[in-house]
Amino acid sequence: GSKNGTLVGGERSTQCVLAEGDLIEIGSSLLVYRDAGGSTSEQGDRDLAADQAVPDVFRTLSVQLERRAAELLRIAPTRVPVLVVGETGTGKELVARAIHELSGRIGPFVPVNCGALPRELVESELFGYRRGAFSGARDDRTGLARKADRGTLFLDEVAELPEASQVALLRLLQEGEVRPLGSSEFVHVNVRVIAATHQNLEARMDDGRFRRDLHGRLAGVELLMPPLR
Repeated sequence: GSKNGTLVGGERSTQCVLAEGDLIEIGSSLLVYRDAGGSTSEQGDRDLAADQAVPDVFRTLSVQLERRAAELLRIAPTRVPVLVVGETGTGKELVARAIHELSGRIGPFVPVNCGALPRELVESELFGYRRGAFSGARDDRTGLARKADRGTLFLDEVAELPEASQVALLRLLQEGEVRPLGSSEFVHVNVRVIAATHQNLEARMDDGRFRRDLHGRLAGVELLMPPLR
């Protein structure tokens, strides 16, 4: 009966039966209803907010997102590729950085905006080149993938990669190797790949603009970030 009222799931309510994960708003206070029927270990796994070691980006009132975040915490120390999908501004790079920080990898976090790279320079920027590989290549260049050795390579807007570059990225994921432009030899790279996109990859795969086998390699774990609204 108060002016602000009580909201359950965003709807004003005076009486209702609560379900697992319901968000309750009472004035400026937010409560999440959790079913106490689960085992203690299950509840502990899901209670991310109680774990002070959890990065802020994983703290959430969304039960569904919390469960996905718990999965990311478990796979962070591994080399399992992660694909983060969501609208612009939903924190995809923040998630990628948090996974890297939790991974224990000693190399750097190297972010790449694939959509901002000129199509003719994508492979040289990502995988490097040898001197003389093309006009203007006066010195050897290692490329961003090798710069991320023993660390994490974050490929933002990965859906924008041209097909030829998708093939080269597939080899990096499968074999852990890159071949600089102008070289006949492959170079081994120890890198964890995290990719992100706001595009509908399923639609792009259906019309042939994105390789389905590459998607399978990138989406070891897929996280859908909810829109901020």
